[in-house]
Formats: sequence, structure tokens, C-alpha cells
Amino acid sequence: MNALNPQTLKNRHAVAQVAEIPVGTHKIVKIPTLSREIEIGVFNVHGNYFAYRNVCPHAGAPVCQGKVCGTTLHSKVGEFILAREGEIIRCPWHGWEFDLLTGEHLVDEKMKLRAYMIETAHDQQNDHLESFPIETEDDIIYITI
Repeated sequence: MNALNPQTLKNRHAVAQVAEIPVGTHKIVKIPTLSREIEIGVFNVHGNYFAYRNVCPHAGAPVCQGKVCGTTLHSKVGEFILAREGEIIRCPWHGWEFDLLTGEHLVDEKMKLRAYMIETAHDQQNDHLESFPIETEDDIIYITI
């Protein structure tokens, strides 16, 4: 792990032990910021961690409290092909569905969840969305805001 500067250490928050978020589960954590607490959902999808702000971009719902599920693939009329189980979160208010692997809305790719980057000891950084580092160290998951 790279050395962290003092500013980074001040904004680094232990949010869970790795064992608390097994594959297929998630945990909603509260992170204090300068002005208020923010809620972030930390998801373990197929052994990879993803973290999103618990605010639906549609109407501000607590999106991370929604159902984690799969979706239907494009298919012929009257045919339903179910796939991607455990990779989709459905907003509890209006049913909007978001891809947990990318944060994108399933219909409108410009509509995205606010992402926080998660990094484990064996992952490389992936900053394709607005994100903040998440690391594991000694089986503790950390978020840096």
C-alpha cells in the first residue's frame, strides 16, 4: 500500500471488516464530513467492492436500501431472459434500476449513482466515475473522502 499523506489520513474512515460484507451483500455506512454525515452503500458484487452514495439521482431516495437483484436482457416479444443476478439495485421509491458494476441507470447511461472508488490490496484503481478511494488493510475496509 502506498504511504498516505496526513490530509488523506484525516479523511480516511474505517467502515467495516471484510467479513461483514460477504459476496452478495452490502452495508450502509455513515461518514462524517465537514458539514454533515453522508450515507454510502458498500456492496460486494461477485467478490469486488463498489461504494455508492445512498441518494438516487432521480428523486433523492435512499437507493442503497433498495432490492439488489438481476434484470431482463433484450429479447423477443413475450420472451424474458433473466440475467445479472446480484448486479442491479432497484430504487425503493420509483423502481429505477442501476448497474452496481458501473453506477449507470439501466435505461439512461447519463443518469448515474455517485460512486466512491473501492480499492483492495489486490485491485488497481478505477476512477471512471466521480469516486473516492476505498481500501482494505488488515481485513478492515476504509473509505477516503
